[in-house]
Amino acid sequence: MVILGMLKRPMRYARIWLPPLNFITIHYLYFLATCTLATLIFWGSSTPARSVSVVDSIFLVTSAMTLAGLNTVNLSTLNTFQQFMLFFLIIIGSAIFVSAFIVHIRRSAFEKKFKVITRAQRDRSRERRIGPPNVLSGLEQQNEQQTQVTNQHNDVTSERSRDSDVFDEKPMPATHLTFEESRHDREASRMASYSRARSGSSRRSFVSSLQRGRRPSFMSFEGVGVQASGLTRSPTIARLEAGETMPDLGIAVSKDDQTPAARNRNSQFTGLSALERERLGGHEYRAICLLSWLVPAYFILWQLLGALGCAAWVAINRPETARSNGLNPWWVGAFNAISAFNNSGMSLLDANMTAFQTGYHLLITMSLLILAGNTCYPVFLRLIVWTMLKLVSRLEGEAWHYRAETLQFLLDHPRRCYTNLFPSQHTWWLLLSVVTLNGIDWAAFEILNIGNNQITDALPVNVRVIDGLFQAFAVRSGGFYVVIIPTVRISLQVLYVIMMYISVYPVVITMRNSNVYEERSLGIYAENDPEGSPEEHEKTQSSSHPGLLRRATSRMTSKPQQSNALFIRHQLRAQLAHDLWIIAVALFLIMIIEGHKFAENPAVYSVFNFLFEIVSGYGCVGISTGVPWDAYSFCGSWQTGSKLILCVVMLRGRHRGLPVAIDRAVLLPGEDDEVHDTQDTGTEGAFGEQSR
Repeated sequence: MVILGMLKRPMRYARIWLPPLNFITIHYLYFLATCTLATLIFWGSSTPARSVSVVDSIFLVTSAMTLAGLNTVNLSTLNTFQQFMLFFLIIIGSAIFVSAFIVHIRRSAFEKKFKVITRAQRDRSRERRIGPPNVLSGLEQQNEQQTQVTNQHNDVTSERSRDSDVFDEKPMPATHLTFEESRHDREASRMASYSRARSGSSRRSFVSSLQRGRRPSFMSFEGVGVQASGLTRSPTIARLEAGETMPDLGIAVSKDDQTPAARNRNSQFTGLSALERERLGGHEYRAICLLSWLVPAYFILWQLLGALGCAAWVAINRPETARSNGLNPWWVGAFNAISAFNNSGMSLLDANMTAFQTGYHLLITMSLLILAGNTCYPVFLRLIVWTMLKLVSRLEGEAWHYRAETLQFLLDHPRRCYTNLFPSQHTWWLLLSVVTLNGIDWAAFEILNIGNNQITDALPVNVRVIDGLFQAFAVRSGGFYVVIIPTVRISLQVLYVIMMYISVYPVVITMRNSNVYEERSLGIYAENDPEGSPEEHEKTQSSSHPGLLRRATSRMTSKPQQSNALFIRHQLRAQLAHDLWIIAVALFLIMIIEGHKFAENPAVYSVFNFLFEIVSGYGCVGISTGVPWDAYSFCGSWQTGSKLILCVVMLRGRHRGLPVAIDRAVLLPGEDDEVHDTQDTGTEGAFGEQSR
């Protein structure tokens, strides 16, 4: 106890400098811990002993886990166990694998919360039968007092939101239970909130002011493919007000518990009473239950069928290609399929995909796997859900009706449930961007290589068409190369650098634009936008959390075209600021370390080749210019310090574009759901980026 007391103060200071514990920090911890453990196993399993250095072990493990796909040694020289380790790390580092794990965590959290709800319902029913107790216990009195304070605060906040057009003053934080309180405290607080809902003491002033025609106190910010802002009725709200019973949860809402409710953009509901919020959680829970088996099934079946198809093709048609590297043909085909689906780009063959330049079936299959596992994953997943809805809707019976309702809820409100499932218009926009960017890459490969004898003489026209299509799919995320990169035109290499750099932009912009907590995910304040005011201004304000600053925000007009352009401009500016500095610093440091090699061989160790490799690692792509004397990536010839810097770049690049703390699809259901739901509507005043 004495030792703990001595460490209490240093630990308090350490927490100030540590990042908040949220989705992104947990994601970093998962990758760092896994890579550290895997490095020790990978290095210790080398045959002969220490044939793979510690630095190369760190690099290969990090490259596989982050799906960067770069390799500092030829993978064909590794033993089977080490190859299987890379195979396994590629799978568990996949974005779909991580997202499926998050879905299961959220499902478990919902189930625990609903157990508390049903217990509270039984207690209320028992109370109605036998009458309320004469004297409240000390704990219940404490929670009742806390409830009254919360109601008073909510009333004051609502009045300020209605009567003020400028949110300059810092709002008082709402009283809420902390994670350190006992479970009994939580249950008692929930029961008190349900009693408030039954007695009609829920907050109604905000929604009532909207129904009287008052202008909502959040900015008009449509974004790409988002409907005009404003509160609208929704089918989900109508079902909530109908008082229907959910058989799997046993929770019902009576007509007396109704609160006028509305739906904001991106499926953000406002004005819900406590019981309506729980019923909305029930719809969300059933959708998450559906995703909890659909996402893993998608993840497993695509890889299983793809691995079987590719492995069989290599074993039947090109077994000698694999055996020339001392590898089993079935193992080569299966590894390539898994690497393609997870967009790693690693290949056990030293020649990568140049050994299969005329293998149409293999190239087309791997192209489909690349799309299904990354850039078109949200498109394919929504198509599956939509198809299931069409099939289920034709079946009769109450059970099928509830399944159809769940599928419809998932299509209507996808970003409340999952990070990579988007509304219809967002999905169409993502598909259009993928087709456009891949079309540019394909056309550039065919056009810019006209007259390039190293390509035209080696490949017939029909082969160049298929190879160019495959390279277009692989250059943005797949990481494979079907032609030697230094043999293509330098202009095409520059285009590849740009495409690798912007590889995540379509999905990132779509994900952030469809976020339920849209403004807070972008660091934007909720404030009134004067009618017809076209000017833009920025302001900053200190965050309510120590050490954080609120980001700048701009007022926007309600015109969709202007909002769309402003949203894209804001995203590009923020992403460039996020990306460019680490690429520039990494290039500067690596050129300091590798400067003597540039002086000795400027053709191979050119600045452009270093930039190409860094961008490939940061984009988690894996395409490399290589070296003339061996088959490994260009970074395989670097010094130890340069390899470690690139490992940091790959880790940082793997985490760009991920949702941070403010994303409904990664938040667990808790007592402060209502606070999160209402902050974007202006009832809580100004806000910035927050962590949970």
